Amino acid sequence: MQSGTFHSSYAGDMALRPYWPMRLRLILVIAILLLFPWFAGRYWLNLANTIGLAAIAALGLNILVGYTGQISIGHGGFLAVGAYTAGLLAANAGLPIWLSVPVACVVTAAVGAIFGLPSVRLKGLYLAIASLAAQEIIIWVLTHGELIGIGESLSIPAKTNNLFGLDLASNNDFSFYWVILGCLVLTALFVSNLFRSRAGRAFVAIRDQDIAAQVIGVDLFRYKLLAFATSSFFAGLAGALTAHYRGIISWERFTVETSILYLAMIIIGGLGSVSGAIYGAAFMTLLPALLSNLSRAASGVVPGFAGYLPYIQQGAFGLAIVLFLILEPEGIVKLWRNLKDYFRLWPFSY
Repeated sequence: MQSGTFHSSYAGDMALRPYWPMRLRLILVIAILLLFPWFAGRYWLNLANTIGLAAIAALGLNILVGYTGQISIGHGGFLAVGAYTAGLLAANAGLPIWLSVPVACVVTAAVGAIFGLPSVRLKGLYLAIASLAAQEIIIWVLTHGELIGIGESLSIPAKTNNLFGLDLASNNDFSFYWVILGCLVLTALFVSNLFRSRAGRAFVAIRDQDIAAQVIGVDLFRYKLLAFATSSFFAGLAGALTAHYRGIISWERFTVETSILYLAMIIIGGLGSVSGAIYGAAFMTLLPALLSNLSRAASGVVPGFAGYLPYIQQGAFGLAIVLFLILEPEGIVKLWRNLKDYFRLWPFSY
């Protein structure tokens, strides 16, 4: 039984998975993810892809909110920037997915850095309102599409879904599963290692106490903008992948409700945790799907029950946030940690 954390080398201390139970769980998860698409139907593949896209965006928001302590209610707007940038490049310039997505990420990072400028002077509620303003500005531009040459919606040509000769459009859900999974793994690895670096430690110092961080030499202007840009980069990645995966995008997919949804994901999953962002994305994606399936099952017994589904989903959404804030503010990741500790220490749990 593990009774402490003991390392005999610096490499061992820096390892992401230093103990064999962690490595065993990781191998099991990898095996499940690799086997899943070969046995899952189209519905479950679409659900898995939706979770993957949500997890990438949630990881980006967690960099800003969970690790740096900068409140943002504009994440949906940055998703829209990534989606529309990739869509316009694909529709007007004919760029394939492997070119349009990276360009969309860089453009979104630049936009995020611009809207992150107020963070140098603002914090807390004032910063939240400033980020909400960014959300509304972006949505206003999209609803006045004649300014950038788009209409109510934007269609992405199927021929642009070509990844180094592989036609992703031929088997959309199955093919995109591997692309989304690869991007999610790379994002999770990047975020995990980011906070073991100088910049990541500066982010955490700003979150804990920005004045103290400045006293010890952390450049608040530089690192706050970097946090906004990095967070927006991954929002752009999720938005660009969403555009190519869905084939058609509309501004209605990126409203302020979307921003609140992603905030709920990282709150329920666990702020300042890579796995927590993924758990929260899975929970908030599966919850509406579960309620929808229950509604279909109950419609045969209670006619008209399906008409109340939108209200039930909104109620369950709010109830989940309230219950987690009251009963477990550290989120699903803390529940999982408690469960692991129980079995690790049993029968000497005291």
